[in-house]
Amino acid sequence: MNTTLVINPKGGSGKTTVTINLASYFANANVPTAVMDYDPQGSSLNWLRLRAPHAPKIHAANAARHQGMQLRSFAMYVPEATQQLIIDAPAGASGIVLQEMLERASCIIVPVSPSPIDIHATANFVAEVLNAARLQSRNLPVGIVANKVRRSMPQYAPFDSFLGTLKLPLVARLVDSDVYLKAAEAGAGIFELDPGLALAERRQFMPIVEWVQQQGRVETQREGEVYELARARLA
Repeated sequence: MNTTLVINPKGGSGKTTVTINLASYFANANVPTAVMDYDPQGSSLNWLRLRAPHAPKIHAANAARHQGMQLRSFAMYVPEATQQLIIDAPAGASGIVLQEMLERASCIIVPVSPSPIDIHATANFVAEVLNAARLQSRNLPVGIVANKVRRSMPQYAPFDSFLGTLKLPLVARLVDSDVYLKAAEAGAGIFELDPGLALAERRQFMPIVEWVQQQGRVETQREGEVYELARARLA
């Protein structure tokens, strides 16, 4: 299972937008897919409830901690056949919740709006948490997505400086578009809309899909190498 954690300490950064569109892409590609929502607001789960009965199946897992422990454990169930799990993190995640999500993750996507406030909050979060020694020892890949980019300002110097300082890859730039909202309101993703309505958005989003797929291949290769090493030691 390739698990993508979509996280940012600030609300409104586009975590749910990235989560649901990744999930809809994989589901439409006939890849067994699940969404795990840690946010008590349950935006991703609400989106799943809006999906048409004939839409490709996406499993819903509710990880919000306001439930009793036994009920939460049941609600968090993910089918064994799942190949792509996308985690929608709550704003301001910290402590046990953050540790739990990081332990599940194969890779991390951090959506960031190119504004001074968002950049500052995200830079502190990445520097203090995602680059901690415990995380570095696992070598979890971290990619940045510039979200809600203004068409009049596709490049933003403070944002580029932020990337350079943290030495993180920019996976994609998503231009601010109502198409994402219209798709979400219909319980769909941009890859489920008529191509003529979402062609530009699809092209901008595809690098995120490809980056996640690449991390999954690397993870599979790494697990294979560990297995072969363990088998050689037992031989």
